[in-house]
Amino acid sequence: MRTVALLGDEHVPALGQGTWMMGERSERRSAEIEALRVGVDLGMTLIDTAEMYGEGAAEELIGEALGSVRDQLFLVSKAYPQNASQARLAAACEASLRRLGTDRIDLYLLHWRGSVPLGETVEAMKALQSAGKIRHWGVSNLDTDDMEELLAVGGDGCAVDQILYNLTRRGPEHDLLPWLEARAMPVMAYSPVEQGRLLANKTLHSIAETIGATPAQVALAWTMRRSGVIAIPKAGTVAHVRENRAAVDLALSDDDLAALDAAFPPPRGRRPLEML
Repeated sequence: MRTVALLGDEHVPALGQGTWMMGERSERRSAEIEALRVGVDLGMTLIDTAEMYGEGAAEELIGEALGSVRDQLFLVSKAYPQNASQARLAAACEASLRRLGTDRIDLYLLHWRGSVPLGETVEAMKALQSAGKIRHWGVSNLDTDDMEELLAVGGDGCAVDQILYNLTRRGPEHDLLPWLEARAMPVMAYSPVEQGRLLANKTLHSIAETIGATPAQVALAWTMRRSGVIAIPKAGTVAHVRENRAAVDLALSDDDLAALDAAFPPPRGRRPLEML
């Protein structure tokens, strides 16, 4: 598995597993558990979740599916913005730990920016680190100006910015991705295939057919083409997990990338960061 450096001293898989909308339907539970376990066996040991996902249902699913292999995992969870205060973050973290069935979260993120000052969130995250409840902390859905403010209030320990990034959401390439790259701060790309909506694109199909891949694999490989990008697609079946895993080894040619640029033009100016 290709890896991405985190804070310069740790490496995590460039392809992880997302869990949005998992754990919410009993008829899918066994298939989702099997998918998570097979993904780990294939090296996709970074597991992303959030207290928001099914109001904890996804975290509980992860605990049930992967509790026995906890030490092989890099667990990522996210706190609601209203819980990201010094008064509430510790309790939110404890609830996530309980649902996950673990004593620490490897990477704990602010899910999106709310009314709590960023400086207060930074201090609350550092307190959780000191207590051994989390190993690293980071943010999600913060744009360049937010990141500048974060660093100004003591957030230089931020490990990652998790953002919406895929072929149809290329706005971050103008200023946010260069800003993060200059500081060796990885990007975690959620919805890297736009929840399947971009897969009907004719260019994706043409490239996939030419190189013996699927459109989803091409889209995933494109997302991971940049160093420092971690993709976290969701897969609820073993077949889907295996399809995703194969994208890590897919090499896109310069012609392929040029065709994708023509079909999905890069930004010509700054665009506000989008989120789902």
